[in-house]
Amino acid sequence: MLSNRSVPPCTVIPVLKYPDPRVAADWLCAAFGFTVRLRIANHRIQMRAGKGCITIAEGNVTPNNSHIIQVRIEDAIAHCERARRHGARILTEPVDHVYGERQYNAEDFAGHRWDFTQTIADIAPEEWGGTPVSL
Repeated sequence: MLSNRSVPPCTVIPVLKYPDPRVAADWLCAAFGFTVRLRIANHRIQMRAGKGCITIAEGNVTPNNSHIIQVRIEDAIAHCERARRHGARILTEPVDHVYGERQYNAEDFAGHRWDFTQTIADIAPEEWGGTPVSL
């Protein structure tokens, strides 16, 4: 799998929603000892939890909308087609982003949201507006 400085290096990345990502990141660092890896404007913060990774995203938290699981994959287009054939509800088709990732979103049979991401280029976070703290 290609690497990309703009994406956490872990294969599975929980994305947790909070009304204020900065407040959440500060609390998670203080309470659990996590560290900030990358800040993306004021709406997203990538964090390290030991050797693991999590992302904090701005969003309204409801019982059915508190998190997304992000999974790094090799081929987003083929993966999307496989998921569709098996009944996944495709929320967004694969799309290329300026930060070097091709991503699509799906919902499984139980309503869980998934974000699948394929690295297509190694892009420095500064090139698209990210603020690296510790890569």
